[in-house]
Formats: sequence, structure tokens, C-alpha cells
Amino acid sequence: MSTDSSRRRSGGVTVLAIVVGLLAVVFLAGGGWLGVLGGSPYYFIAGLFLLASAALLWRGSRAGPWCFWAVLVGTAIWTWWESGSNYWRWVPRLGLMLALCIAVSLVQPSLGMARRPARLLTLLLSLSLLVAFALAFLPHGVTPAQRPLPAVSAASPASITPQADEDWIAYGRGYDALRYTPLTQINKGNVGRLERRWITRTGDLPRERWGAETTPLKVGDTVYLCTARSRVMALSARTGAVRWRYDPGVQDRDIPYTAACRGVSYFEAKGATECPTRIISPTLDGRLIALDARTGQPCRSFGTAGQVDIKRGMGSTPPGYVSINSAPTIVRGVIVTGHQVLDGQRRWAPSGVIQGYDAITGRLRWAWDMLRPDRTGGPAPGETYSRGTPNMWTTATSDEALGLVYLPMGNSAADYWSGLRRPIEDRYATSLVALDVTTGKPRWNFQTTHIDVWDYDLGSQGTLVDFPTANGRVPAVVLPSKQGDLYVLDRRTGQPLVAVDEVKVPGGGVEPKRRSPTQPHSRYHTLRKRDLTERDMWGMTPIDQLYCRIRFKEASYKGFYTPPEADRHWIQYPGYNGGSDWGGIAIDPRRGIIVANYNDMPNYNRLVPRAEADRLGWAPREDVRGEMGGAEGAGDPQAGTPYAINVNAGWRLDFTKLLCKQPPYGGIRAIDLASGRTLWDRPLGTARGNGPFGIASGLSVEIGTPNNGGAVITAGGLVFIAAATDNLIRAIDLESGQVLWHDVLPAGGQATPMVYAIDGRQYVVIVAAGHHFMETPAGDYVIAYALPD
Repeated sequence: MSTDSSRRRSGGVTVLAIVVGLLAVVFLAGGGWLGVLGGSPYYFIAGLFLLASAALLWRGSRAGPWCFWAVLVGTAIWTWWESGSNYWRWVPRLGLMLALCIAVSLVQPSLGMARRPARLLTLLLSLSLLVAFALAFLPHGVTPAQRPLPAVSAASPASITPQADEDWIAYGRGYDALRYTPLTQINKGNVGRLERRWITRTGDLPRERWGAETTPLKVGDTVYLCTARSRVMALSARTGAVRWRYDPGVQDRDIPYTAACRGVSYFEAKGATECPTRIISPTLDGRLIALDARTGQPCRSFGTAGQVDIKRGMGSTPPGYVSINSAPTIVRGVIVTGHQVLDGQRRWAPSGVIQGYDAITGRLRWAWDMLRPDRTGGPAPGETYSRGTPNMWTTATSDEALGLVYLPMGNSAADYWSGLRRPIEDRYATSLVALDVTTGKPRWNFQTTHIDVWDYDLGSQGTLVDFPTANGRVPAVVLPSKQGDLYVLDRRTGQPLVAVDEVKVPGGGVEPKRRSPTQPHSRYHTLRKRDLTERDMWGMTPIDQLYCRIRFKEASYKGFYTPPEADRHWIQYPGYNGGSDWGGIAIDPRRGIIVANYNDMPNYNRLVPRAEADRLGWAPREDVRGEMGGAEGAGDPQAGTPYAINVNAGWRLDFTKLLCKQPPYGGIRAIDLASGRTLWDRPLGTARGNGPFGIASGLSVEIGTPNNGGAVITAGGLVFIAAATDNLIRAIDLESGQVLWHDVLPAGGQATPMVYAIDGRQYVVIVAAGHHFMETPAGDYVIAYALPD
């Protein structure tokens, strides 16, 4: 051995001793604090051995490597005891240790240890690291298809919304929100040949605001959609060529950071001399506009010159506070609309009033202001609709025969404080309300969270089905929730068709007397996973995992429905993004299969006392310009209450941008409609668009990402879905859950696809426009796929 070589190796030993010593200090300091908090003693014990190894390496002792090997063996035993064969739990516990072991084996000859065994050890460790990396590309957390699967019904069920098989005339295809098409041309045998047939750019891409989460409509030979600024477009269903555009003139300052246009509505105005077919378009500044479906011109006899302003009667509505981001529901000639109220700003925000307008004239038929049940219309001069009441920001469903519209209601203004809410708000908030479309009066309501202080508002449409029971089929609504529970209710009465239990939940927090001692839990099915433990904390290395463990033990966490705290952080799991959010579920009525995509992330929250919030400058936004960068709930003032709220959505680490909970972070599941049993389940989304420090990894590792947007099912046995943060659209085998085809989108696909046919050719369409706080790329693309000629 040459002198220079010896010096280099000695220098390597020195560097390794320093690295191991630094890791030891982190383990001792962090592990000691974790132990004080009652957490795992592993880190402190490992830190002692690492410190000994570092000291021995610094002295050039052969005992240094042996001490490190002891740490590796102990770590492997501890990992197996804590994690079993769960792959994702092994990554932070052993990944860095294996890499350091390779470095140790490389310097062993410099310490006078045998060269040949050291080389062999280096090779074995390197191969182990490569195998561990390769295992990441296998799917983990998959529940294989459970047999037997439901059989295909011989008779096709009658649709609650009559339409041609080739069309898609409402947001959920019909007002029943099945998101199911009877088309079969694209099937499991040929979907691998699917290709882009046409691409249209809307030209509407605001610099700071984006998020056209649109599901287009298709009627006849035309596709209709709305864009990021609520502009409306009609496209040729054959080629994507633009037939007309309409710009309602929505200003950027009027677009709240949480809003996006999700769709328009179609209406046949039978007997009308003007606009016999209409597009009813919502706007992000709170208007409804009626357009001639053939020309795109406003229907002048509707409202005032073709539009109505739903903010009329609401009193003070600063820019961005009131927006309609979901397609209205039209039943018995009445346009029923709710609206989004800007979250987290004021307890006395604009009203959540639900309004019904005549689809021909635009005249206000009724308004449901829950605090003023005596009213039949708008407020009298000098009065306003009741402020701060729960709103419906998502999409309703309706039953024309029953004359009912089903409203998934949100929460009262100021989601995380309930002390100033009135009894009627406590009754209707976070519940499904069946409204009589003739009178605008509630027929029944079913609440999924009592006195909600977790932002568990109902974001998903209820889906209408004929549900099989021992006494025959019953008209039902299947209601997903952010908590993950799926409820099955008789849609005539609101009574559960599968039992719902009132289960004891944790009490305490800042409002102990306001916390309900029990919460509803569905016996039918839940997408919710078990409660979190310290072992579920994650990171790319043991260092960030240790940090997350400490934060977990420092926080208040009593399991599901942990009450809000102010003196320390509290963990909410599932987080406010679900479970199920606005993407909802899809149901194949012939097979009796539900497909539900879901999120599986916690939130790391803290109520911030008013004086502290004032010092931080958290004040209500009177003008939302320049506010697009923040995530919902991060620093919201909740003016008029004792506390502001700070929400770390997903519980993301500041320095690595990774999430503290181990993967998966989202999934997709098939459920037997009749029994509620899981048919298959798998993570949804790869790491190709995610990575440490916000840098996309490009890796097709199925970590299961956060997802927004829903699925559609075809009679060809396929599920089409985008939604995830990896910017892919997928075709999934309905029977097995296997991905059969995918395509890379040019922007985030946080929208629900739709399927139609024309001239005998079937198309799948997705709007790829990105999503601001999911941080997917912005775009203005409408993409249609079809089989080759």
C-alpha cells in the first residue's frame, strides 16, 4: 500500500468519524427529547453506540466499524419489531444506515482490517441497497381483487336523467351523479391503443390564479365547458374546434384562492321562444348567466340581460368572498345553486343561503335562509340574508320524480370555532339536506358530524341509486364524507338503510362544553384507516423521521375527532381534504360496484389566540389579490372569534417539503354496493411529480399521492381517473384494479374526466389545468382520447 493511498484512506476515516459523530449528536439530542415525551428509546440508545463508533473511528481503532455494525443489527431488529414487513417503514429506518455501512466497509482496510472481506461486504451492502431501491417500484399497500365480484345485471337500470347513451349532460353525467356511461367501444382489450385525438387550448391561464377543475358536458355534437375565469366555450365534439366563446368579465381580484370552475349546466327550455337550449354558467364572482347553447349569446329575457347576481340581498360581499364554483342543479325547471364563501376570514361572513331561480325567466323562486324559515323569497328592503350560515360550495344531486334536491352542506363561517353558532346552524351544518324544489323548504336532513370544528364539510355529491335490501330495491342516496365514511340513506326520508352508530369520541379542547360526546359512524363502509401512531411517522432519513416523531408526541392527538387546541398543536386525521372530497364517487349500477378515490393525510393544526394573530398581521382579506400562494387554512384569521387557525395541510415538513406520515397518501378502492365490502384497493399516484425539497423525482414509484377530482366508470369495464399529483390520466380495470393504460398530461389533471361518443367513436376527455395548493403544473388544456382509426 502506498503512502498517498494510506493518507487518503485515513482522511476517509476522519470524514466518516465526523459524519457518524454528527448523526450521533442528532440521535442523542432528538432521541433524548423523544424519550422525555414518552416516545421510542431507540434513537437515544442508537446515538450512544454511534457516538462510541465515531470516537473509535477518530482514534483509528478497529472497534469503530464493529460498533457501527452493532447499530445496524440493532436497527434491523428494531425495525422488524416496529414495522414487520411494511416496506415504507423500512425506508427511513434503514436506508441511511445501509449507505453509511457501505462507507464503513470501504474504510475498514485503512484500519488494518482484511481487504478481501471488506470488499465482499461492500458488494453485498451495495446490492442490498439496490434491491431495496428496486423494491420501491413494486406496488405496496395493495388489496388484491376479492372474489367473487358482483355479476353484471341483465337489465340496464333506468337513468334518473334520460339522455342518449352518447351524451354527458350534467356534471355527474346525470343529476343522479353516477358518473357511469353505458358505452363499450373502449374496453379492457383495446384501451392500451388509446391515443390523443384532439387537444384544445382555452387560452385562459391567469398568472396567479388557476384551477379550472372542469368536467365538460357533451350534448349532440357539442362539448361545453368553463375555464379558469369562468369563461364558457363550445367545442366540436368531433375535432375540438372552438364554436363559440363567452367571456363574463370576471376580474382576477374576484377569484378567491380556494375556488375553481368545475362545470356548467344544460337545460332544454321547452316552449321558450328564446334560447330553447341553454347553458347555465356559474361565475366565480357570484353570478348565473344563461347562454344560448347554439350561439353562446346571452338569453336576454333571463334575469337582467341574461344574468342574475346571487349576491343581491347578502349585504357586504368584498371581492372574492362569494363565488359559484360548481355547476348548478336544475330540477323541475328550477336552477338550484349554492356558493362558496371564502374560508376562514370572518365569523360573520356573507350568508350561505341556497337559492332557486326560474330556468326560463331567471326570477327568484325561493331562497332557503335557514335562520329565516318564514321567508319565501329574498330579504325585505334594508335587510340581508343571515350572515355566517353554512353554505353549499359543491354540487347537488336531484330526483325529478320526488321533486327533491340533495344539498351537501358545508360548515358555518369560521370552521374551527363553534362558540357563536346558533342552534339551527348546529342542526344543518355538515349534513345532507333534502330540499323541496317547489317550496325551497327542507324535507329532511342527515348530519355526518355534530358541531363540526374540523372543516369536515360535505364536499362530495350524493349519488342516487336503487339500493338492494331484504325488502327489495329502495331509492337511496350514497353519501361519501371527508371522514371517509359512506352512508346509505333512503332518499325519500333520509333514514339510514345501513345502520349508523353514535360512537363515543374524545372530549376537551378549547370548547369542552361544545364538543359532542358522540359522532356518527357508518356500519356500511369507511375509507378511513386506523388511528395514527408514532410508528406511522416518516421521512427519507431517520433524521426527519425523528423530527416527525417528536412533533407527533408534542401534539395533542386522541385519535379520530381530536378536539382543537390552542396551547399546542393538535392532529386531525383524516385531514380536511378527505376521505372523499369534491371528486365524489362513481357507481356502476349494472355491476353494483362503487369506485371511490380518497386521500389519507393528517393535518397539523393550531388555534392561534387573537392577540398573537393580531401581532402576526392575520386580518380578514377585504381584497384577495396576491393571496394565491397560501394553502387553505394556513394563517386564516377567523375574525370575530377568539382564535385564528393555522393548518399544516398534509403535515408537510418545512425543510424537505415531504409529508410526516408514511405513504400511501391517497388511494382508489372498489366497493360492493350491496354489502359494502372492499373488492380491491390500491395506492393512486406515483412520485414522478413529487420529491424532496419540492423537486420532482420523475420516479414511477406508487406512493399514493394526494388527489382531487373523481373517477368515471364505463360499461366496457374501465375506470378513468386523473386526480393525482403525478399528472397522469389512467385507465384501470374495474374487476382487478390493475392499471391498463396511462398518459402523461401537460398540466395537473385535478378534474373528473367525462366520456361520450359521436359518429360511432367513443372519446374520453380530461381538462388539465393544474391545481394551486396541490402545486401541480398550470395549464389550459382540453384533451380528448380515442382509439385509432
